[in-house]
Amino acid sequence: MVGLATVFGAGGGTSSYQEIEDTDVIVLWGSNARDAHPIFFHHVLKGVHNGAKLFVVDPRRTASAQWADLWLGNNVGTDVALSNTIAREIIHAGLANTDFISRGTSGYPEYAASVEEWTLQRGSSVTGVPVEAIVELAHSLAKAGKAQICWTLGITEHHNGVDNVLSLINLALLCGHVGHWGSGLNPLRGQNNVQGGGDMGAIPNRLVGFQDILDPAIRAQFESAWGVSIQPKYGWHLTQMFEAMGRGELRAVYAIGENPAQSEADKGHAIHLLQGLDHLVVQDIFLTKTAELADVVLPGSASWCESEGTVTNSERRVQRCRKALDPPGGARDDIEIILDICRRLGKEFHYGEGPRQVAEAVWNEVRSLSPMHAGMSYQRIEDLGGIQWPCPSETELEPSYLHHRLWADDPADRGQPAPFSVVIDDPPVDTLSDEFPLRLTTGRRLDSYNTGVQSGGFQSPLRWGESIDVSPEDAQQHQFVDGETVAITSRRGSILAPVRIDRSLRPGLVFMTFHFPEEVDTNILTIEANDPKSGTAEFKATAVRLDKVSTSEPAWT
Repeated sequence: MVGLATVFGAGGGTSSYQEIEDTDVIVLWGSNARDAHPIFFHHVLKGVHNGAKLFVVDPRRTASAQWADLWLGNNVGTDVALSNTIAREIIHAGLANTDFISRGTSGYPEYAASVEEWTLQRGSSVTGVPVEAIVELAHSLAKAGKAQICWTLGITEHHNGVDNVLSLINLALLCGHVGHWGSGLNPLRGQNNVQGGGDMGAIPNRLVGFQDILDPAIRAQFESAWGVSIQPKYGWHLTQMFEAMGRGELRAVYAIGENPAQSEADKGHAIHLLQGLDHLVVQDIFLTKTAELADVVLPGSASWCESEGTVTNSERRVQRCRKALDPPGGARDDIEIILDICRRLGKEFHYGEGPRQVAEAVWNEVRSLSPMHAGMSYQRIEDLGGIQWPCPSETELEPSYLHHRLWADDPADRGQPAPFSVVIDDPPVDTLSDEFPLRLTTGRRLDSYNTGVQSGGFQSPLRWGESIDVSPEDAQQHQFVDGETVAITSRRGSILAPVRIDRSLRPGLVFMTFHFPEEVDTNILTIEANDPKSGTAEFKATAVRLDKVSTSEPAWT
């Protein structure tokens, strides 16, 4: 969200899923959407069926790449280098969209000068992508009348993740692929309702609707509605919270639907800090590893079928969520728990009776405070099957794509121009060495989810379990056989996992997920280095070695 908010003022994808089906070029960059976002990938396949050319940029030849017209297998952590090289080729080939650049952008001369050093030969050498492939993507992207650039955690889970995003935004601005039908920038969110959480102010520097907490006029509206005083300062994001725990400045944590004891990089260090708190409260639908460390556990009912409210997907579409089941046992609706805590702290909020009435009243409060949601009544959301923000009017709908005003003929109608960003190549923090010669990158598999809380804990012949995926070349060099248990060691720790030989991997690259922490605790290996702008840890670039285990038995045959 930080990259898009930096350039455009709001952290949301700029187009719609339907436009993916009606475009000329689709670029999936750092996104194995076939496995991680399978519903979205159906829209991609429809676009391909309708004639779009598909490019996949990913260190692995993923399931998504198998559908691509061209796969660009870049070295891990070289996304800025590749983007800058593509940009230079577009500029030198005379393919930059000078009309849009002059109308709707700023900072182009500085940006063009910054990519000048990224010749095709240098870019190919750094990224590992052949010159011919770089040229084909550059020319196809620039010549397309409509193009979509899509990314996910393969771009953001780096110590320079925001710069990675900015480098992709630069390409869209350079080619004019924003602000009109069929073109856009689309971040595919890592978990359900991540977009909705950000929209509702669950980020440390914004109130509901991405409104800056430092703006006195905006604060005054919220203070009037809530009857409280709001401090004019930015809060901490998750990484900064853990840093504050280490300094002793943060002594109590209230975690709702978050499992940092499993999901944080350098997991051992994260658990140590959580155990050192004076007070830890966890509100969740499962007894997660974080909940096991808590002083108080509040059983929430945040599952999709036990709650009333709204969810917002990656295309900014707000949809209704309707309660179908009562929560089990002593579990309560999350909003009930929060309102009860408010009462005990001396603050009453009156939202009516019953889950539906309370949820709708809360939503109407959102609409009254957030201009981008003002036109979205429950009835209208239901009638239209969901509405994309911004929707400031109850009688009209905005175009599905954002920032169309950047194309306006009258400069007074364009608003603030979208700035180009000078971004510098910055290699992974965890460097390769003779002791740690392999690059571990992490990701997801189609049949499991996140830290395994919802998709693990059961036995099934369809449940694969965790493995360390290695290329055939590396398996042959180390004399590993399929299913053999090996030790995977980084600078932070060591774990055991069975080998799976994977032909989608190039020599020197290995792959794991963190879906099965009960069996294989991948996040013991990953580095705590994080992006100072977003707080996201560098899960995608860990230096490791693999060693044989003398007592190993094949995990499968």
